[in-house]
Amino acid sequence: MAKAYSQVVETARQYYNSDDADNFYYHVWGGEDIHIGMYEHDGEAIANASRRTVEKMAGMLPELTPQHMVIDLGSGYGGSARYLARHTGCHVDCINLSETENQRNRQMNMEQGLADRIEVIDANFESVPVDDGTFDVAWSQDAILHSGHREQVIHEVARVLKPGGRFIFTDPMQADDCPEGVLQPVLDRIHLDSLGSFAFYRTAAAAAGLEEVQIVDMTHQLTRHYTRVREELEQQRSNLTGKVSDEYIDRMLTGLEHWITAGEKGFLAWGILEFSKPE
Repeated sequence: MAKAYSQVVETARQYYNSDDADNFYYHVWGGEDIHIGMYEHDGEAIANASRRTVEKMAGMLPELTPQHMVIDLGSGYGGSARYLARHTGCHVDCINLSETENQRNRQMNMEQGLADRIEVIDANFESVPVDDGTFDVAWSQDAILHSGHREQVIHEVARVLKPGGRFIFTDPMQADDCPEGVLQPVLDRIHLDSLGSFAFYRTAAAAAGLEEVQIVDMTHQLTRHYTRVREELEQQRSNLTGKVSDEYIDRMLTGLEHWITAGEKGFLAWGILEFSKPE
């Protein structure tokens, strides 16, 4: 039986299942990690910067062991899950709505000898198909923006975490003081009505019973990342013939420009947010 998703989530699912999007994210964005990177210099490889984000987030958590359970919400190709499983021995459940991405994830887990520690689940993080109090850590990178019910996602996180568990995530957001209406070009491109913000997630986490551990504002990396992706896409365009359509590339370049412009004007935000579930 086909799963029923909200309109916003179904739009994201169809997008990430498309050949154009799959090949773009796999060949241009980094393949393993398809989220915003932390750059040490402007020309750094996207994959290296993206992996640095994973390493930074992992370093902010209490030490993980093979006895710990992690859930990765919106796991993409599973690069973060493989990093955590490989370096700590923990078990990771990957929740992701794109069957195309999940197929790549499972294949890479097998190729890297990690399939026994990572389970990939075709599901939506607005309704996570796991029992209450299952996980020690909930992890998400640049995915929650795709939900039309972000408060529900945070409540689901609180539900599936064990007492004392941690929730760590990143998300492209609007600035807390963003003027109304200025992000419409960005929102139209990604088929959303709004973005979260640091203030929004603080409020949503508190409403779900989660306590703030730390928030690291790294907004400057967002504009840097989208600029770097635009450069890489322009450089690789000729190599993408037959993999990614010209129409998709043109739309992506336009969309990236909207993100960059909004970021340069101070309308966007990005960083690492960490919360805990009380004992």
